[in-house]
Amino acid sequence: MERNLKEALKHRRSYYALDSQSPISDEQIEEIIRFAVAHTPSAFNSQSTRLVLLLGEHHRKLWKLVKETLKKIISEAAYEATEAKVDKSFLAGCGTVLFYEDQTIVESLQKAFPLYQDKFPEWSEHTSAMHQLVVWTMLENAGFGASLQHYNPLIDLAVQAEWRLPEHWRLIAQMPFGTPLTAPGKKDMHPVEERIRIFK
Repeated sequence: MERNLKEALKHRRSYYALDSQSPISDEQIEEIIRFAVAHTPSAFNSQSTRLVLLLGEHHRKLWKLVKETLKKIISEAAYEATEAKVDKSFLAGCGTVLFYEDQTIVESLQKAFPLYQDKFPEWSEHTSAMHQLVVWTMLENAGFGASLQHYNPLIDLAVQAEWRLPEHWRLIAQMPFGTPLTAPGKKDMHPVEERIRIFK
């Protein structure tokens, strides 16, 4: 279902109960990723965001790696609940998008504009966040459910080694997606009037 931008943003939610079936082809998923990278803005036009799309067995391998990592560092009781959460939510989907920021670009901007050098890492995070929203909204508009996860930095080195990713890419977030099995619950929203100031 094609929604206009306003409708798509309103419809975007976190979905945790996922199925591995895909409503669209792998090629169409790839096109969403390409579109997001090509058309999402970045601070100073840095184009520092790097995306990794994991589908099928690569997607499942990621979440097995997450479980293996967590099993080594948390208690057996805590791991049992974590494993169930990963299996039913993230691993059960059909793909994951990994969001990275290229640190060589951030560092080059710090050197080029020393007056703002302490701000470029922060602006890099803003750039990643915009890509996350674009990908999330477009995936959902295509019929998927998704959520945003942060198992970094615990999994960083293992993921880097498994997919031979550059050392200067910094992992920001993971976005598992799949066909939603249940509707999201009601979203609590603070009054908009308390979060906006308008002067005219």
